[in-house]
Amino acid sequence: MIDFTEVKLHNIVVHNIGNSLQEEGMKLSKGPLVFKESIVKDLLMKYFLSPFKGELFYNFFHDTELALNEIYNYASKIFDDPDCFYLQTINISKHLYDKSNHHNIKGGEFYLVYFADCIVNGDVIDAIGLFKSENKDTYLRIFQDTDNFEIEHEQGVNINKLDKGCLIFNTNKEQGYKICVVDNTNKGQEAQYWKNDFLKIKQHEDNYFHTQNLMKLTKEFCNEVLDKEYEVSKADQIELMNRSVQYFAKKEVFNLNEFQEEVMGNEESMVSAFNTYKEQFQEKNQVNTYDEFSISNGAFKSNKKIFKSILKLDKNFHVYIHGNKEFIERGYDEGRQMHYYQLFFKNETS
Repeated sequence: MIDFTEVKLHNIVVHNIGNSLQEEGMKLSKGPLVFKESIVKDLLMKYFLSPFKGELFYNFFHDTELALNEIYNYASKIFDDPDCFYLQTINISKHLYDKSNHHNIKGGEFYLVYFADCIVNGDVIDAIGLFKSENKDTYLRIFQDTDNFEIEHEQGVNINKLDKGCLIFNTNKEQGYKICVVDNTNKGQEAQYWKNDFLKIKQHEDNYFHTQNLMKLTKEFCNEVLDKEYEVSKADQIELMNRSVQYFAKKEVFNLNEFQEEVMGNEESMVSAFNTYKEQFQEKNQVNTYDEFSISNGAFKSNKKIFKSILKLDKNFHVYIHGNKEFIERGYDEGRQMHYYQLFFKNETS
């Protein structure tokens, strides 16, 4: 968990980074930003930090050697010697400009910030913040001029809508630091430049990561194996996914054997198929899944929506199944040459 209650902003530099493909260039500040009003500092702190609320962390990585990751390298120099902060903001900005090479990437202000006294999982540590504003909103400014009121419009940054952000916490250096990321713009092909090209990060392997992967594995197993290979009915698939959700909701620790017993009833063929698919899932996604780990409540809440409990029948009916699958029977009407479901219930509610 992250706590910004006592956080302090020690240094901030603002540059403007354009699109390198369109040769828009960079506009670099000569030094740190100086606040003329304390309220501006408070508003910036809200703008920078309020979007970071989850438990999802990342690490820097590099295909060859971690030290060759540019942002990891520059961040390490700052943490080792905070006095070189301004110099490294120039290097980081040049790297961002080099990676802003897709025609849809917008230029904008690039804020580089040094924070102290962030609390991450109970530890008080420093952090480096990288934030970019790409979109401007239109605001109306109303003011009095002698006996009348005047209205003008201005372009500005909405402090409730951070476009892109990254917090690099000074912990887990050997694993590529612990990082949080926000990216609320660029949903097309160019969307990956912030995470993949500029930062070059991968998800941190913790309980959030393991919970997320097992839930994704279970969902894909139902869709790809039970549906396509075993031709298990949709109602039965939904029942298994409902039991999976219930398992993750009530348990604090995931145990594979227990999961297979409670969710799959230890049905030998299904358990064998699940274990086989688990190996394929690991190879396809280049991840390791563990047989036991503490379940992350944050990951469960974020990912339970992938388990759909809706049975769609042609374009006419949507049946929501939340449990008690024994009250649903599937059949085939020879006369109509159509499938059907029978639903048994005690009370009808409006």
